[in-house]
Amino acid sequence: MKLGFVGTGKIASAVITGICTSKIPFNRILISPRNKLIAQKLKKKFKKVIIAKNNQEIVNSCNWVFLSITPMVGKKIIKDLKFKSNQTIISFISTITLEQLRKAIKVKAKIVRAIPLPPISLKKGPVPICPPNKKVGNFFNKLGTTVEIKKEKLSINFWSTSGMMAPFYQILKVMTDWLVKRGVKRDQAQKYVTSLFLALSKDAVLNSKKDLKYLVKESQTPKGLNEQGVSELSKAGFYKSLEKTLNNIHKRLSK
Repeated sequence: MKLGFVGTGKIASAVITGICTSKIPFNRILISPRNKLIAQKLKKKFKKVIIAKNNQEIVNSCNWVFLSITPMVGKKIIKDLKFKSNQTIISFISTITLEQLRKAIKVKAKIVRAIPLPPISLKKGPVPICPPNKKVGNFFNKLGTTVEIKKEKLSINFWSTSGMMAPFYQILKVMTDWLVKRGVKRDQAQKYVTSLFLALSKDAVLNSKKDLKYLVKESQTPKGLNEQGVSELSKAGFYKSLEKTLNNIHKRLSK
């Protein structure tokens, strides 16, 4: 199988890294020359990665074509590319719908929208796909955890929550900086905070079949530190602000 990536940004790089370090069988990966720095790094790191002359060469040569470009670039270039009906096209583009993709692609190829996140380079994290596709689902299960979505409108909800990555890292940064201000060395502070949240995340995954309010309750003791933390952040409107931000991101994606 030959895989092709139109676009060589951070997400494409993460997905390619995940593929090349996984057990997924493939012959080669063709990538766009647009981002020269990332393209050259990937080519140097992985023997099966080849830099194509242009995007059309990628479409001509590959069984699966991944669209890893911004919505603005996508609207400009997809309509001019000549796809084949026997190809599988996987779009990482957040605001171009399946209907819009079908019109731009023109041929009756299999089209799937997917939402990979940077940890896919470590073969970790969820990958929502829409519509459900057995082969694509199995592919991403080797790079993380596939979440199949039947209705495209629901996929917007997952795109919205993906906008919480940077805020999450910002929380880690604020906590680390707080420790540093109190005399803790930065490497120690950062190691502690990141390890703490890794452990909490693993615990959450293990208990993911339960309502998460269970973990919220179980991590508190009467008049304890965690009870104070939840209480003060709630009174400050932290969680309502979080929900408001998710709603705003959702509105942007729904336009």
